[in-house]
Amino acid sequence: MKILLVEDEPLILLDAEMGLQQANHTVISVCTADRAIGILRVQSVDLVLTDIDMPGTMDGLELASAVRDGWPPVKIVIMSGKRRPTEAELPPQARFMPKPFSQAQLLQAVGVW
Repeated sequence: MKILLVEDEPLILLDAEMGLQQANHTVISVCTADRAIGILRVQSVDLVLTDIDMPGTMDGLELASAVRDGWPPVKIVIMSGKRRPTEAELPPQARFMPKPFSQAQLLQAVGVW
């Protein structure tokens, strides 16, 4: 699976990226939603895994909504260690994963699709 990982915390980004790659996923990592949109415009991905709170012009929930609107087949997993979004905040068919998470939890969240 080709995964776009959007996370602004370097250690979390590196840990998630390594775990996903070890599970034979292709990972594109960026640190802002703005960069993620740029990637989506030129590359196809199967899943976007995004943090909620990030710097830039949009947060992870706004990114997830943009993905749902612009790239409907792309699967979405939203993660956060600071808050849990309400059902109304989540785009249709997006999943939530709380942080911190283990590699097993990460792979389970990605593997649900």
